[in-house]
Amino acid sequence: MARGWESKSVESQQTEDVGSGKKKAPAEEVERAAKRASLELSRGRVMRELETARSEVHRTALQNALDFLNEELAKL
Repeated sequence: MARGWESKSVESQQTEDVGSGKKKAPAEEVERAAKRASLELSRGRVMRELETARSEVHRTALQNALDFLNEELAKL
């Protein structure tokens, strides 16, 4: 039975990693990168919403969210 294109690609990537002697990134680094990406996406969404918000209460809530996201990004 023939293997699919994706499984061949995954297999070749795995053999390249083993053959080149690369070490995988520690779990903490992977987690940190994922958290940073998530925070940056959220920050972008909040900034877009802030540009179009009309209600002062909504703008205040969005600004508080933006401040929080900036603080979290600074911690990383």
